[in-house]
Amino acid sequence: MGIFDWKHWLVILLVVLVLFGSKRLRSLGSDVGEAIKGFRGSVADSPDPQLPSREDRS
Repeated sequence: MGIFDWKHWLVILLVVLVLFGSKRLRSLGSDVGEAIKGFRGSVADSPDPQLPSREDRS
């Protein structure tokens, strides 16, 4: 019931598909995927910052 009903999501998906078209959505998905891969790579390459110990906080 409510917003989580599968019928509502289907209508929203169809409206988005009509507005943007399948080619544009496909390119948007690949761009988001590349951005996530780049973010993961930069996080994996960077060294972990050292957290201050409890003595340093005082």
